[in-house]
Amino acid sequence: MKLSRFDVAPGRPLWLTTLADLSLLLVGFFVFLQASQMVDRQALAAGIRAGFDADAAPMTLDRGIVDGFATGSAAMPAGYGRTLDFVRAAAADPRVKVTLTGGTDGDVDPLTGSAAILASDRARTVATALVADGAVQPDQLAFAPPATGSRGVQIDLGFAGDRQAVADRQAPVAAPVHGADQ
Repeated sequence: MKLSRFDVAPGRPLWLTTLADLSLLLVGFFVFLQASQMVDRQALAAGIRAGFDADAAPMTLDRGIVDGFATGSAAMPAGYGRTLDFVRAAAADPRVKVTLTGGTDGDVDPLTGSAAILASDRARTVATALVADGAVQPDQLAFAPPATGSRGVQIDLGFAGDRQAVADRQAPVAAPVHGADQ
C-alpha cells in the first residue's frame, strides 16, 4: 500500500500532530514573554554588538548647536566661528566622533516640500563647513536622523574609544612549553 502526500500516517491522527505543534509554540511564546521581562536592554545591545563585531555607540561628552538658519534655507548662518573652534578643540583627539542632527521647526525645503530633506541639508552644510575648515576629519563624522523642534543642527561630541580587533578580544591560546617535548 502506497501512501499519498495527504494520507494520514498509520497510528497517529493528523489533529494530534497539529495540536502538539500549537502547544509547543504556545509554551515557547510564554517562555519568551517571561524571559524578556527581566532583560537588561543595555547589556543585550552590548552583547549583540559584540556578537556582530559592531562599533559601540559613542558616549556623548559635549553638545553644541549651530542655529540661526533662515526659514526654508540650508545656507550656513553667520557667526559660527566659535562653534568651529569648539568642535576643533574636541575633535583633535581621533577617538572623538562628531554626530550631526539637522532640525526644522516646521519649515520645509522649498523645492520638495519636505522637512526631513531640509534638516538633512542643514546637517550636510555644517559637515561641509567643519571638514573644509579642518575642524574634523571626514571619518569622524556621523549623521543622526532628522529632528524637529529647532531650526538648527545639533552637534554631539562623543568618545567612541579604541576599537579592538576580534582577535584581541579572544582568549589567548596557550603557548607550547619549550623543552617539554624533548
